[in-house]
Amino acid sequence: MRTRSLIFTLGSCCVASLASPTQVVLGTSQVELRIRQLHGRFLHITDIHPDPFYELGASQSSACHRPNFKDERPAGYYGTPYSFCDSPFSLTNFTLDFLDEHWSSEIDFVIWTGDNARHDNDDDIPRTLDEIYDLNRAVAKRMEHVFLKKGIPVVPSLGNNDIWRPNEIIEEFSSIWSAFIPPTSSASFHQGAYFSTEIIPDAVAAISLNTLYFYKKNHAVGGCDYTDPKDPGTIQLDWLEEQLEAFRHVPPSKANYFSECYPRFVELNLRFQDTILGNLYGFSFLDADEINMSSKTSSHGTLFETLIADFSEIPAPLEDTRYDDYAVVNVNAAIVPNPYIPSFRIFTYNITGLSTLTKDISSDPYLQTIKATQRRRALNHEQVRTFKKPKCEHKKFRNAWRCQPHKLWHSDSESPSRRNSLWSPLGFAQFYMPRLEEFDQTHDPEFELEYMTFPISSLHPDEQTQNITSHQYIIPLQLLPEELREPGAVESEYTPYELNDLTIPSWLDLATRLAKNKELRLRFKEFMYMGGVEE
Repeated sequence: MRTRSLIFTLGSCCVASLASPTQVVLGTSQVELRIRQLHGRFLHITDIHPDPFYELGASQSSACHRPNFKDERPAGYYGTPYSFCDSPFSLTNFTLDFLDEHWSSEIDFVIWTGDNARHDNDDDIPRTLDEIYDLNRAVAKRMEHVFLKKGIPVVPSLGNNDIWRPNEIIEEFSSIWSAFIPPTSSASFHQGAYFSTEIIPDAVAAISLNTLYFYKKNHAVGGCDYTDPKDPGTIQLDWLEEQLEAFRHVPPSKANYFSECYPRFVELNLRFQDTILGNLYGFSFLDADEINMSSKTSSHGTLFETLIADFSEIPAPLEDTRYDDYAVVNVNAAIVPNPYIPSFRIFTYNITGLSTLTKDISSDPYLQTIKATQRRRALNHEQVRTFKKPKCEHKKFRNAWRCQPHKLWHSDSESPSRRNSLWSPLGFAQFYMPRLEEFDQTHDPEFELEYMTFPISSLHPDEQTQNITSHQYIIPLQLLPEELREPGAVESEYTPYELNDLTIPSWLDLATRLAKNKELRLRFKEFMYMGGVEE
């Protein structure tokens, strides 16, 4: 019975190694972790790409590694926006220092979706395997220092630039990430660099997938052929089916995934829709969110054009929509200013009714009531969908995923992915650095709020709760722009979407509005490319 956890499907900059508490693990006691207060927020950070060869004043044509006095826009002190240059250590250090100072006491866990080495984009300075390991080791030590030593779980996943040959890095990363990988997940990590971990005890889990086994450019694997049970991608998807969850680095699409990996990945997301809370990705650097995970995803030019075309095909009215056929993919913007500008997201999720201390969660009466209700509903909301391939008639293929027509599908209109309830994702705030070029040794950089998905009315307590001293603000007031720190505002450029939550119906509502409303669509495009060039 699937009742244990709901799931979110993630050189010189290092500090001295510090003793860190053991990562939260599935099915073990939490005595190693400090007692933490739940805030209902988490950080998603991705694509840091520190570059030890970055040189102030260098030319963009050299990946910011060598000067060229003809370059009209040389490399800046904290990075070079809208370029093909990676992050100087000044940017990576500032970002993690900023998160340490302003956010480490405000979040419950961290999703960290890889790419912690520079791009291999300079023929004069080829990237080496030792460099990849050294940069990943340095960033991991900083993540330990900033988050893990404070008792905040960190869930890493591999990026496509963190590898040399996909199947030859696992042993080294098991050492680099030893503080983050639960002992109970050691076997799965050594099998393929994927693992599961509880981030809220006995309630919410995360699984870090190695999506490089699904990635079309990885020629060392077979592409999840359902007739090959020994293919690494097939083995990982079999394992994922057991774990009922996903978060990863390379986002799912027909363009990125092998033709057989993609439909099975979609099938698992839809089949376990009542268990999966969300999908979080890095890799593409864009700020983009996709709603429909249909295996028939179309292509209409740029990613923006493809999204809007798909949104336009959502059936109307939404009241008649079959929500069982949808899942949501969140693609986060990157820290590296290549090709846009540094950004990170703070997500919020529903913890209403819970004790706010992690040590009390597993025995929390409200949580136990919710779990009992979910168990009862699970028995009444199981479906069977039939699909077979011709090869299924052969004996050796009968156990393949496409040849098992009687697997149960689990979807429920009352699940947290469909209705705002305990653990439902509520929204996110995206912070960015729009004036990157203005900052130098004498002018400190700043992360600013770019936009939020929340309605402006949710930023402050309503009349019924305004006198409650323990009111939990969605975003701490000191981290909001001054115009939003006082109640009373009725509209703001920072709240264009006005989503009450990030459940599937809310995302579909936004998608249909984007398809119909030109002004809102232009704002979406502006956020998506952060003022840069459309791709």
